[in-house]
Amino acid sequence: MRDVPRTVWLLAAGQFFNMVVAFTFVYFFVYLTDERGLPVAQAGLISGIGGVGMVAGNFTGGWFGDRSGHRRVLLAGSLIGGAGVLALPSLPVALLYVVPPLSQYAGGCVRAATGALVAVSVPEGARRQGFAVVRFAGNAGFTVGPPLGALLIAHTSYTWLFVIDGIGTLVFAAYAARVLPARGTARSGPDRPDAGEGARHGVFAALGERPAVVVLLVAILLTDLVYRQQYSTLPVDLDRHGLGTGVYGWLLAINGGVILLLELPATLALRDRAPLRIIGSGLLLVGAGCGVLALGTGLGTAVTMMLLLTAGEILYKTPATAYVADHAPAHVQGRFQSLYSGVSVSGVVLSAPLGGALYSVAPGLLWPVCAALAGVAGCLVLAAGRGRARQPIGAVAASGATGGPDLETGSPARRTSG
Repeated sequence: MRDVPRTVWLLAAGQFFNMVVAFTFVYFFVYLTDERGLPVAQAGLISGIGGVGMVAGNFTGGWFGDRSGHRRVLLAGSLIGGAGVLALPSLPVALLYVVPPLSQYAGGCVRAATGALVAVSVPEGARRQGFAVVRFAGNAGFTVGPPLGALLIAHTSYTWLFVIDGIGTLVFAAYAARVLPARGTARSGPDRPDAGEGARHGVFAALGERPAVVVLLVAILLTDLVYRQQYSTLPVDLDRHGLGTGVYGWLLAINGGVILLLELPATLALRDRAPLRIIGSGLLLVGAGCGVLALGTGLGTAVTMMLLLTAGEILYKTPATAYVADHAPAHVQGRFQSLYSGVSVSGVVLSAPLGGALYSVAPGLLWPVCAALAGVAGCLVLAAGRGRARQPIGAVAASGATGGPDLETGSPARRTSG
């Protein structure tokens, strides 16, 4: 862990605090129907537009960062998002269609910028540890945040929930402005054959030269459709089989607890192993979890499914993020991170309608189809890993410029001798 620079530890500390106060998206739908008295359909539409905004922010935040600086994008997104949440209790209904989606878009940009900042600050070879630290901090904060939000609602009101969330996000912006340096603190790695000529190519040309990254992005897209069924069709299926909300809550607690206990140790233990094999194995475990539920939904199969899903998440999420960062040319690092961030949250918008439609027509097909999708994704990644292993030495060229990047401009810093 000593290879993880101080900047990333400070960013992780801010991420923990930011997630502790990130109440809004957890209770937003309930707020719309309970406090505002909106019909469920209208509340669903507003929430859905917000989800689209969040995914769009993930897809585009890195593009802004490559042009204007990842640090600036993180700060601007935090300011816009915090101000929008702070204003939420006083908004008329018409503006609920505009301001919350804008805030979620800004939050998506912040997520992409955070990934890019880790990518450009951590030297190649230690990025898995860097991303694992930030992910651990975010998961730990999210474990604490929702229960605190529930206490606030019970003892005060929704207004205080959003006020604390908004002010907390603005405080995070001020903290990040102070602790994030304008210039990178670590070397990105050795010279690459394309480091000098990469600036002549755009992101799609860079992707075309890296077919394994394209395969990985497609696999993550398929898997996220499966992974996020735990937040939509899984509780419906549990209820249909006589397992109530309490069981579902405990399953989510198992997921969060195992991740907090095991993700960092697993990342360190596997840091020298071939990344695509680890990622592919993780995707297969996600598919295996859904395959267990295909045998029948009961308490035992539900717990087994969640354990397998969680093990798969531990294996694939951090290494996949680091793999994309390690294979991104320096001038499009942010855009590569945006592509990964976007596909890794695509299920927020797509999983519920697609899974719900299938479940309403043929409930027995949902989990076999999910198992097949994740299984195909895992096999694609494992095949890509075998293909890369067969390439001659020197043919595999991940890219990145030498020297710490400028976090304000997103461009590589001047190279220093020695």
